Amino acid sequence: MNFTLENQNNIVIFRLKNSNVDGQVAAQLKAKLLIVAQPDIEALIIDLSPVEAIDSSGLGALLLAHRQLKDYSIPVILTGVKDFVRSLMNITRIDELFEFYDTVEEALETFVKEAEE
Repeated sequence: MNFTLENQNNIVIFRLKNSNVDGQVAAQLKAKLLIVAQPDIEALIIDLSPVEAIDSSGLGALLLAHRQLKDYSIPVILTGVKDFVRSLMNITRIDELFEFYDTVEEALETFVKEAEE
C-alpha cells in the first residue's frame, strides 16, 4: 500500500496512492488507520482521489476509522471519491457516516471555518 500522511493543525490527512483497494491493501489500510484514528486529533481526512475500485474489505477499513472516532465526535472526511466508489458506499448505506468533499483543500477550508464559528 502506498500512502502519505501529514498533520495540519491536528487534522490528519491520509492520502491513499493505490488505484485499487482490495483485500491485501485493505488489511494494511486498517492497520494504519488504527494508528492514526486516535481521540487526540481534530479530524481525519482520507483522500481517495486515486482510488478507482474498492471492495468490501476496503469499505470495512473506512468503517473501522469511523468506529474508532465516532464516540469522540471526530469526523472522518473523505475526499476525491470517484462515482463508482461513491455508488458502492451509497448501496451499502455507509455514505451517511462520512463527510464528502472534492479536494483535501476544500475539506480543510470548510473544517477550519466551522471550527471558528
